[in-house]
Amino acid sequence: MFSKATANFIRQVDPEGSLIHVSRVNDSHKLLPMAVVIKRNRVWAWQRPKYQPTDFTLADLLQGDEVLRPEANETEFLTYKGTYSDECSGKLDTTAGPVSVSLEGLGSSKLESCFGKLRKEELDVKKLLKDSSNRLMDMQHVLVQQLEKRSEVLTVVKERILTAEPCSVTLTKTQQCSFQGVLRLLGLLGSLVKVCGKDENSLGVDSDVSLEIPPGTVIAYSTLELEIKKNGRYDICLQPRTVGGFESDSVPFDDSLNSVDGVCNGRRAREDAFFAVFHSGWQEMDLSPLADLPPATRRDLMEKLQDALRDRTTLSYIQSALEESCDYETVRDPIADEEETVTRISTTMDLMETCRVSRDGPTGDPSLLDLAYLLVSAMAELPDETLNILSNSRHDFLAAFDVLMLRLKASRGTLPIQSLPAPLQDNQAFQRAEQLLSSVGVALRRDAEQLRVEMENTDGVLPMLLGLSAHGLALLCTGLC
Repeated sequence: MFSKATANFIRQVDPEGSLIHVSRVNDSHKLLPMAVVIKRNRVWAWQRPKYQPTDFTLADLLQGDEVLRPEANETEFLTYKGTYSDECSGKLDTTAGPVSVSLEGLGSSKLESCFGKLRKEELDVKKLLKDSSNRLMDMQHVLVQQLEKRSEVLTVVKERILTAEPCSVTLTKTQQCSFQGVLRLLGLLGSLVKVCGKDENSLGVDSDVSLEIPPGTVIAYSTLELEIKKNGRYDICLQPRTVGGFESDSVPFDDSLNSVDGVCNGRRAREDAFFAVFHSGWQEMDLSPLADLPPATRRDLMEKLQDALRDRTTLSYIQSALEESCDYETVRDPIADEEETVTRISTTMDLMETCRVSRDGPTGDPSLLDLAYLLVSAMAELPDETLNILSNSRHDFLAAFDVLMLRLKASRGTLPIQSLPAPLQDNQAFQRAEQLLSSVGVALRRDAEQLRVEMENTDGVLPMLLGLSAHGLALLCTGLC
């Protein structure tokens, strides 16, 4: 709940900047100016790193007894209040042995973040550089020893955004459920059921949770990375996009993955990035095995993924769980609400079990978990608008959109109008494709003779991730009605 509120704040205030949202209220007291935060890089180059505050400051990690005191300048920042609403509905009809079950659900949630007046503290970096110019990193410090052999990066807090007055975050949920046959099914399973409601065919659940946040609570911050040599000498990375780390881990990503970073300069490079998903460094992660899954398994996986796209926090939690299951190191995203925790764990376990099921049963190809992780990690980086469109798209639209992307790739961005896939020749479907591409900074133009795409001031990473996501979902839709 707090994590959702601060993440929404960052997306509105600093979507392409350096601010990092605070996930746990309990981390606030650790995020002092010059505090040490661990940055953990992820598997794929497009994934946002994870940040973990520590109990140390830079002064604790340096040799010598001289006290290193940070100085920070404080200014007023802005006043913030945000309201975010979601609605969802669904219907399920199924038969389990002698029991027929019909279930309909309708739910809504509203998150209100009233942070009020906010203030900003910025570390005096010039003074820090002057005061620490002759100091060395204590390479025997327990924190340094634990991290030196890994790909983590040590960073220091440069800037933080704090509340200036008491404020609150409120989450209101409403769930309505009507069903037939559920009580009989539970009875057959030996469950003792107590129902509160107008009748035995409907249930209503309302929840209203509010967090009162005191003044001085950190909701966002930015960091400077440290480049640490083996002899203890270190540099503070002052330029944007400069990468820190220990000398033995100076390259945070495999060279084959840096093709994403190399497509940021020039219009031609941006155009190349739009099609990079089809012939980039991770092409060995072929998604085609998804289409070989049994139809029932693909349908189940498709439904679970589209449901997850409607809740970014759930999607992030699934990504972390898949990352851990695939033997990659991860930092699990925090979830404060117990009910949400149960729901996300259940959804994740169901999705992972679905990935383990193949043509030969539950001991099928374990690489499906890697494919699911690749697909989910790509979708997790897409904007909210893009996720919303994908989550509500029909199977035939997704298949046609994937064909369109493949044809645009083959023709380098320009197609004869007659090459437009048949389902997209419908005006409403074409407008949906336009909206989907526009959400990642790509304009889809159509005239009487040709179709073409134009990049709109983007580095090409988001269009690439959209292509990857659409391709994976289209493979799951293969042959499904």
